[in-house]
Amino acid sequence: MSVTERMRELGLELPEVVPPVADYVPAKVHGDLVYTSGQLPMVSGALPATGKVGDGDGLVPADDAKGYARQSALNAVAAAAAAAGGLDRLTGVLKVTGFVASVPAFTGQPGVINGASELLGEIFGDVGRHARSAVGVPVLPLDSPVEVEVVFSVR
Repeated sequence: MSVTERMRELGLELPEVVPPVADYVPAKVHGDLVYTSGQLPMVSGALPATGKVGDGDGLVPADDAKGYARQSALNAVAAAAAAAGGLDRLTGVLKVTGFVASVPAFTGQPGVINGASELLGEIFGDVGRHARSAVGVPVLPLDSPVEVEVVFSVR
């Protein structure tokens, strides 16, 4: 089954590629790899939430952040597909790096970034299994709670 067919089966649509907020490109092909820039969970040009992930008033709940990591990964798929010349040129996922803007006491970064990993597994199946880092940071661009970058293989 092609990646396009799998996305259709899952009821997923690729979003528009999020335009860069500085001087870079959303994704770059090098040989048989596509590297995405860090992707924020933009939906229709806006962040669905801002702030730090953690437990308590005024913080972004971890479950919400997991959904934002999922959206960030979907944005990465869109950027990679655009750079590679089409969704079906993507043949697998090699590496995911996820950043979670979180309060110092929060240690659930891996669970948050599971949102990205799970989505990529749904879309790509076994070739979507990847190496990964999940990193807690004090702040991300535009005060986003999460940011995800992905390395894809491409034909």
